[in-house]
Amino acid sequence: MPAPTTFKSAVVPEAGQKHVLVEKDLPEVRPRDLLIRVTATAINPVDWKVRDYKAPWLPGYPAVLGSDAAGVVEAVGSEVVGFKQGDRVFFQGIIGDYPSSTFQQYTRLPFDLAALTPESITDDEAAGISLATMAVAVGLYHSTGHDLKAPWSDKGSEVGKGKAIVILGGSSSVGQYAIQLARISGFSKIITNSSQTHEAHLLDLGATTVLDRSKATVQDFVSAIGDADLDLVYDSISGKSTQALAVSILQSLKGGNVITVMPPDEDAVKQAGSTSQPKVEIKGIMGKGSSPDIKPISVPLMANLGGEEGYIAKGLFKPNRPLVLPGGLAAIEDALEANKKGVSGVKVVIRPNDA
Repeated sequence: MPAPTTFKSAVVPEAGQKHVLVEKDLPEVRPRDLLIRVTATAINPVDWKVRDYKAPWLPGYPAVLGSDAAGVVEAVGSEVVGFKQGDRVFFQGIIGDYPSSTFQQYTRLPFDLAALTPESITDDEAAGISLATMAVAVGLYHSTGHDLKAPWSDKGSEVGKGKAIVILGGSSSVGQYAIQLARISGFSKIITNSSQTHEAHLLDLGATTVLDRSKATVQDFVSAIGDADLDLVYDSISGKSTQALAVSILQSLKGGNVITVMPPDEDAVKQAGSTSQPKVEIKGIMGKGSSPDIKPISVPLMANLGGEEGYIAKGLFKPNRPLVLPGGLAAIEDALEANKKGVSGVKVVIRPNDA
């Protein structure tokens, strides 16, 4: 069935306003583009934050948000390789580029930013992979993060041998993917904290120790690390208290890097700069896979995640468990509110082409 000439898109009319549904014309498919029918799109905190407050990277209003999705290829540009009409794909949309955003029924995307969805997972599962995994990969493997050798490179799967990594917020979307990429990178000890209701799941993903988020002290982390080498804490929550905890853990040992997905907290930066303690640097990262300086990480990441020979198909990487809200695009505000109120261990997803 050919793609329609128009489609529905959820737009924010002005900063701070709720989404409304509008009809749009299909965008032009350029030579290196895929036209994708969006079957599922995940909700992330950045989505309601950008809705509520004007973001500097938005070109104007009305704005289309969303950048985490899965779908089916409806058309391919003349220079596309590796994809064909009818392929299932998952991808990180391009926030600020409205034809390439995902809170709509169709999106246009450069083909090298997409991955083939393996048969072993659903589109609902695939929709929540790209954005959070990209944040982890940039934090671990890019020069703006910890700058480890990536696991898809020569001996990259051995960089964590004999080492420990601490991942704060293990049950979050980012935390779950950080645990798994740390395992793929060969870390000997993967220590995280979480509500104990998620302990079994996080151990299954690859964590070696799951501490009780409500009780664990700095010394508990240090004890779990033992004689392993630690110079990295990945803070998937990146709030004021978690950044302070991350700095304290590293200062109790030999120092190192704290990776955050939010800007470094001012008090944590002051704490890290103490001249009487081991040196700690807080590095806030931006996991926008379409950025030219990030593409040396994002393109091979997607290629190694997807397809029938990738990490997912081989059972090395599991997607977050989806929580699908019915109602299609009309449910976008309910989905944003569910994420804003807080969910634990799952990813909120809607299906834009459902009625």
